[in-house]
Amino acid sequence: MRQPIKDNICENAFFEHFYKKYAKDLHNFLYYKFGERLNPEDKVQEAFIKVWQNCSKISPDKAKSFLFTTANNLMLNAVAHEKVVLKYNKQPQKSATNESPEFVMQEKEYHQKLQKALSNLTEAQRVAFLMNRVEGKRFKEIASLLDISTKAVEKRIYSALKKLREDIKEL
Repeated sequence: MRQPIKDNICENAFFEHFYKKYAKDLHNFLYYKFGERLNPEDKVQEAFIKVWQNCSKISPDKAKSFLFTTANNLMLNAVAHEKVVLKYNKQPQKSATNESPEFVMQEKEYHQKLQKALSNLTEAQRVAFLMNRVEGKRFKEIASLLDISTKAVEKRIYSALKKLREDIKEL
């Protein structure tokens, strides 16, 4: 007669052993089934996170099955999403614009200059600048997210703006 498993998957030691035992096998399973382009490493991590989040609901003898099923479903969702993206890309996009071809070309050139200038910023400047200008976050919000002072955020953004002006003028 089989002994009941007394281990609880929510225990750190058991979960760590569980991770070490199945992580490589799960990665190989996903890699062989779906290939590299859907990033099986990320799906392995997501699957283990879901196991950890549901550890109180999963019995240890069903954990491996839950893990592999979850990872497989994550990959299938990624495949389905990719199909939607491809289908959307096949739809003809509105190509007629009111802008002149010269304006469109200048706009593309400016966009390239901007991307190059953004890549020349330090990581700290780029993060603060994009959080402010793209995501619309206020200095105080950025300061709390980055765990720095508001003055430091101001300095980063203003120095980023100065550098962007210089770089775009150069180009």
